[in-house]
Amino acid sequence: MKNKETENKRLKNHPCFSVEAHKKYGRLHLPVAPVCNIQCNYCIRKFDCVNETRPGVTSKVLGPFESLERVRAIMERTSGISVIGIAGPGDPLANDATFDTLRLVHREFPEVILCISTNGLMLPDRLPDLLACGVESITVTINAVTSETAEKVYAHVLHGGKKLTGKAAARILMHNQWEGLSEALGAGLIVKVNTIYIPGINEAEVPRIASRAAALGAEIMNVMPLIPQAKFKDLARPSCGMLSKMRDVCRAHMPQMTHCTQCRADAFGLLGEDGDIEMELLHARIGEDYCENV
Repeated sequence: MKNKETENKRLKNHPCFSVEAHKKYGRLHLPVAPVCNIQCNYCIRKFDCVNETRPGVTSKVLGPFESLERVRAIMERTSGISVIGIAGPGDPLANDATFDTLRLVHREFPEVILCISTNGLMLPDRLPDLLACGVESITVTINAVTSETAEKVYAHVLHGGKKLTGKAAARILMHNQWEGLSEALGAGLIVKVNTIYIPGINEAEVPRIASRAAALGAEIMNVMPLIPQAKFKDLARPSCGMLSKMRDVCRAHMPQMTHCTQCRADAFGLLGEDGDIEMELLHARIGEDYCENV
């Protein structure tokens, strides 16, 4: 059963779930999860540019204890971090380091909201582990409701020791996404649904995703524009008008997030105002006096 008082507090302080919170509270993403168990046709994780803000990008993959050191450094020098999350650069649930990191952070910073972002393939299996680690909110990326559309979006799925493609991959992924989302809500987690709006591929199904997620009890939906890259590099990015219209249609079913910045896997600070995390660590390790002279 959900504790409404606790849930409302989490929503109020979570910058991704609350328009008001994102102006006051920041998030810290820990890039500890390099392995991914699916291949989306819009996803590429090969490049890192300091000015590149998109999912799947990080300057470095950290281990659990390195991550704890990073959290300590940031929390000592930055006020207002309300959420510590793991969003990649692969899928958090496909990496054991995710759970080791969450346990370490929760033990030392129990007051901070722990959050993960996942494609949902392993959510039914790993939900108990997330709960044991103290995770309170999750984001599940769902891009289709039919296997015909899903097989256009996903190149393959790694499941049960096998590489699946086509409708077989689409069916197991979608089944686990919706089952996991339902079980997470039943366990008391607050849930956001991310959907990549891909013109010519899934526009007819985005509102159906909103309707189904709302019926299950998800709190908010984030419709994000396609970033044309990888196999979808030649597709058109939806215009601001198209994106706004799609959100309006989906808003009839559930609240819409409109302040997303499609964060890097190592992002921190307020949404859209990431700080220099490496300088934060440099200060933490060797002192501010030295840093001022380098």
